[in-house]
Amino acid sequence: MPKTLDVSTHFATSEQSSTRVDELQFLIKECIGHSRSAQKKLYDRYSPDVYGIIKKFVYNNDQVAKEILNDSFFKIFRDLGQYSFQGAFEGWIRRIVIHSVTDYFRKNDKDEVHREVEAEDAYINSEPVDNLSHKELLKIIDTLPDAQKEVFNLFVFENYSHKEISKLLNIKQNNCRWHLNDARRRLKEKLTLFMK
Repeated sequence: MPKTLDVSTHFATSEQSSTRVDELQFLIKECIGHSRSAQKKLYDRYSPDVYGIIKKFVYNNDQVAKEILNDSFFKIFRDLGQYSFQGAFEGWIRRIVIHSVTDYFRKNDKDEVHREVEAEDAYINSEPVDNLSHKELLKIIDTLPDAQKEVFNLFVFENYSHKEISKLLNIKQNNCRWHLNDARRRLKEKLTLFMK
């Protein structure tokens, strides 16, 4: 029997999607107009995802994570008028959050050492990683020095290129590669110890 397209479902889905866009536009306009209830709605809707992104960078420090969360939402509300409704709103928020995390590390990283990249990449065997829970993996990543953790998270979890990371962190691409390789090497050692 040939498949038929249920037109009513197609239009209902498309209608729901455009309704969500209209709701988001209305919510953003209300936030720009300093409506406290709209700001709370926006915060309640997006703060769990924002906090999840932040916790990848500061897994064991709730106080710092909350500080970055507050800073991120301060910037989101401050810059909402600049959102042009082109592209996903979630992507726009994500960029602000990444910049907030980066700003935090830049302000608080007193003894960051930049070295040149080593020739050998320290790749991690994925077999031990497959046996870890997400929480265990984040705990191990959190033990990395801040610079390595930041570069590793941006590269692995946020899919930033070395060029984007170097620009964001204001470091040379070679330093960015070194931090990533050093993070991989350290993680490889920690995973080996963890799996024994």
